[in-house]
Amino acid sequence: MKVIQTADAPQAIGPYVQGKIANGFLFASGQIPLDPISGAVVGDDIRSQACRVFQNIEGLLKAAASNKNAVVKTTCFLKNMEDFAAFNEVYAEFFDDELPARSAVEVARLPKDVLIEVEIIAAVNN
Repeated sequence: MKVIQTADAPQAIGPYVQGKIANGFLFASGQIPLDPISGAVVGDDIRSQACRVFQNIEGLLKAAASNKNAVVKTTCFLKNMEDFAAFNEVYAEFFDDELPARSAVEVARLPKDVLIEVEIIAAVNN
């Protein structure tokens, strides 16, 4: 197994790693809309927060020598299911034609009171 650590995604805010490669897959911790440099929450609406989340995911994928087309599964946590349609628009723009399997659920609360968290599993060449 290999731990993924990159400055292109926020540092862990708890006792976990950004991601771990095992058996040809990257298992990435959930990403929330934090700026990797300042650690501050980015945006106050679902679109801007989702864009930052996917930028963070892209940073993790790059550090793992992978890319968004290799993502096989996402789990998406939304604070409000009313944001689902707007989230889907950002999600579709990020993944283009190579859509992964996905779960999306509404949750009562997320770290730092953000609107969204997304975790991924992606194939890697190691």
